Amino acid sequence: QVQLVESGGGSVQAGGSLRLSCAASGSILSINVMGWYRQAPGKQRELVAMFTGGGRTNYADSVKGRFTISRGNAVNSVFLQMNGLKPEDTAVYYCNANIRATGGNVLDYWAQGTQVTVSS
Repeated sequence: QVQLVESGGGSVQAGGSLRLSCAASGSILSINVMGWYRQAPGKQRELVAMFTGGGRTNYADSVKGRFTISRGNAVNSVFLQMNGLKPEDTAVYYCNANIRATGGNVLDYWAQGTQVTVSS
């Protein structure tokens, strides 16, 4: 069984910073991609930042230069450092990973989501 658990989030004023953490645990053979999505009220879930394999990263244009995705000491953990937050960054942030479990199945996993609220 595979599980993603995220932490961080909260409420800040515009211009502030927050850091999200996510760790995958369980019967993991390999992690193909791992990163973050977000969903604002009334909007579709969108990619924020992602490790796409081979150490490459992909960022949404709206967060480039403000957000940084990084890995922890363990390859099954990622962080999202969010600086220069804007009210439009307000959303529920979800950690996502495409994981091959030890049984051989490859599935997308989602963490529980964490609220980020930025006030003007």
